[in-house]
Amino acid sequence: MDFEIRHSSKRLAVLVLLFSGTAAYLALATTQFLAAHFSQGHGAPDLRRAVKLDPWNAEYRNNVGRFELLVKLSPENALPWLKTATRLNPNRSAYWLDRAIAEHLLGDFASERDSLDRVTASDSHSAGLAWQVANLYLSQGATEPALREYRRVLEKDPARASQAIQICWRIRPDIDFLLQNVVPASADEPLLSFLVSIHESTAAARVWERIVSLQETIERPFLFDYLRHLSADRDAIQAARVWQQAANLSGLAAYQPTEENLLVNGDFSLDILNGGFDWSYQKSSAVSLALDPDESHSGSRSLRILFQGPGIEDAGIRQLISVDPDTRYGFSGYYKAQEMDGAGAPKFAIQDLYDGTAFFMSDDLRDTESWTRVNGSFATGPDTHLLVLRIARVPAGRPIRGKLWIDDLRLATDDHIASAEKEQP
Repeated sequence: MDFEIRHSSKRLAVLVLLFSGTAAYLALATTQFLAAHFSQGHGAPDLRRAVKLDPWNAEYRNNVGRFELLVKLSPENALPWLKTATRLNPNRSAYWLDRAIAEHLLGDFASERDSLDRVTASDSHSAGLAWQVANLYLSQGATEPALREYRRVLEKDPARASQAIQICWRIRPDIDFLLQNVVPASADEPLLSFLVSIHESTAAARVWERIVSLQETIERPFLFDYLRHLSADRDAIQAARVWQQAANLSGLAAYQPTEENLLVNGDFSLDILNGGFDWSYQKSSAVSLALDPDESHSGSRSLRILFQGPGIEDAGIRQLISVDPDTRYGFSGYYKAQEMDGAGAPKFAIQDLYDGTAFFMSDDLRDTESWTRVNGSFATGPDTHLLVLRIARVPAGRPIRGKLWIDDLRLATDDHIASAEKEQP
């Protein structure tokens, strides 16, 4: 049905109505615009002016409260504004957090606890809020809700994981409780690293058990750090077990010892990992190490060692070897040397990692144009579990210069060597 205005008086009334509605809308919009503008101010007058223009806006109320709280350091003046903000918009977690901070500073811990509960009820997903709420709970001595919030941090914020783990351990140094209730599997790496740093071997072993049971991927730096801890702690058996278990967890299947050769990467065909049970090395101005694709005994490359100075104890590269006590082993390897100059010479040396007992020391590795074989056998002692193979400088500390290449290094039990020789045609 068409609506038609037939009389001038009616037409005028409609125009007045339309104009009044438009004017009211424009006035409201202008007021809200000005309120928003003043709310961006940095001083109390602008913030309060915004509230006056739009008194039902919770954000503006909260802004005044934050200004009183954080700038003027007056929680007693801030709290009424913050309470009004939460009343106007009870679903905004940030408002409840500001209110909880003011209540905490005023010592009203019961009200603070209620406000913190409202924070988590309003927003259970923000790691940043969880971090602040956890710290406030902890400052009250409310450890159970604090640990609950720290778990949310660990689940969602890897950047804060190390700090959160340290706090959780101080609250409850019980690894079984933490693994079950607080630390998710995604935070096992920083948890393992922390426990290693404070020498909590038993707790670290429990974390490793969970990593293995869940078949979690573990980055090599965390693994190598744990293995260094186990070696330093003289737990050679656990170290060897961890290396074997890490074959699939850290992509180390090619770096596992075998019955044929307990040495890892003895032909230098793989990249040197500088950790674990592969070769590890230390840089030195007196020794240069490099993989040489132009020289090899049977494979594709060898290790070249360039001696060029005094003060040399060894070549700076070594490998840990897990062995059994009271067992005979055979070692063999190949070398080439050129332009060796200095008293004595380098030697292959196999020693007990802990007491330094020398089980094998080769003849001098002197100049030779062709690949020359070195071999020998030895028996481990009753308490021997971990050996170290290195290229020793004898006599130690004396100047030496020259080039040495080594390749095809092998170590196996005498029984396995004898069995392998029988099987050869």
